[in-house]
Order: sequence, then structure tokens, then C-alpha cells
Amino acid sequence: MMSNPKYDPSAPDTLIKLQTSFAAHIRDPGSVAAPEGIEDRRMGIYRRLFFNNVRNFLSNNFPVLKTLYDDESWATLCREFYREFRCHTPLFPEIPREFLKYLQDHRKDHVDDLPFMLELAHYEWIELALSLDETRVEDIEINPDGDLLSGIPVLSPVAWLISYRFPVHRIRVDYQPQNAPENPTHLLAWRRTDYQVKFMQLNEISTLLLQEMKEDSKRTGIELLTSIAGIINHPNPEVVIRGGADLLDELKNKQVILGTRL
Repeated sequence: MMSNPKYDPSAPDTLIKLQTSFAAHIRDPGSVAAPEGIEDRRMGIYRRLFFNNVRNFLSNNFPVLKTLYDDESWATLCREFYREFRCHTPLFPEIPREFLKYLQDHRKDHVDDLPFMLELAHYEWIELALSLDETRVEDIEINPDGDLLSGIPVLSPVAWLISYRFPVHRIRVDYQPQNAPENPTHLLAWRRTDYQVKFMQLNEISTLLLQEMKEDSKRTGIELLTSIAGIINHPNPEVVIRGGADLLDELKNKQVILGTRL
């Protein structure tokens, strides 16, 4: 009869120490030695596999930001995130959100950092965030054919109004402003029913309209537009209402507005 192996009470602690040492080396192979007894060739496979997965995921989700760095500088930024930040999720699709947290709350000032880096990263993350948002607009009870002036317009829950100091939607290799313009950039991002994510830049009136709708979802279209005419002190409110009616129709056609409240 085969006897049971002798229980080693130190085994769990030994495994934890090995895992901790392994992870520390994978994160920072330049400063932390590999665990003893593991062939460096094998460790090299893990070093490349883990880091390349993270770098590729960041590259795919922040394509514009990546183009603003050469390969070495981008790899350095990805390595600093990988080494310094402790992600709180095991899900790969959440890595871009963790990268944003790193840039916003953890990363120390770097003299070479782009002044718009955080805003650009946030702008690029929005497309993924809206794609993964589990909100089902199909479940919202509305009148899709309701009158947007006399009725209460219903804003899509997957329509996000965002304001940035920099014109992030225009940034590219040959346009990298070092100082924020005097006026902020207002953008709208939304997800259509076919799950395509769209963006549009907003002017003063469209920004005010969406802000008013978010702040008070119980006003009719004409009440919203009348309020806006007062905010901008327009001498002829009817002009604002006529133009606003066209804007409401446009937003309805784009699926930013779903219809009117029942």
C-alpha cells in the first residue's frame, strides 16, 4: 500500500514566496533578480510574453498616443506602468482604464511628458468604455416618434458629454500643442444601436442643450431651448428655438436622443 506523502507545513509559504519573487522579476527584470533554480531561457519567455501582452494591449487601445513616441520611449512608458502600478482587475479589457488611473493618480511628473497626455488617453479610452458599457438602450421605454419640442426628449444613457482643455480629437504627430487654448473643447461620444461608437465636436448651443438635458431630464424641448436663449441672452428667443428644433432632430437621427418620455 502506498503511504501518503508527508505534509510539509512550510510548502504554502514557499510557494507564495516563489510566486512573489517570480512576479517581481517579471515586472522589473532590470532591478529584481529571477527566482533561484529557474533557467534564464525559460524566464526570458515569461518576461517577453507578459510584457508584450500588456504593451500590445495599450498600443491597440491608445493608437494616437503611441504614434507620438518612438518605439523605445513607448516601451519605456509601458514598462513604467507595468512596473509601478498595481492593477485591481484580472480582466484584460480593463487594462486601459487602469492605465488611465496610473496616469492620473500615480505617475509622477516627468519633464518629457506631453501636456495633453492624460486627456488624449482618456479620449482614446472612451471608445472602448462605451463598447463595453452593458447598458441596453432597447430596454428604455420611450416614444420613438414623439414631438421633441412639446415632449420631453430622452437622452441616450450611452451618450457622454466630455470637455477637455486641449483639442484632443485633432492631435497627431504634426499637431502637438504645448499650451491649452483659451477655450475648452467640448465633445460628444455616443454608441449607436449597431454598437458603433461615434464622436462629434459641439458648439456653444449644442453643449448647453446637452448639459441642460443632463441636469434636468423633466423639461420639454421648448422649455430647454427657451432656457438656453435666456442663458446666452439672445435678443430673439424664437431664433434659438427654431435652430434648436433642427438640432434636436439631428441628435435624434444620430441616436443621441432616443425619443420622448412616455
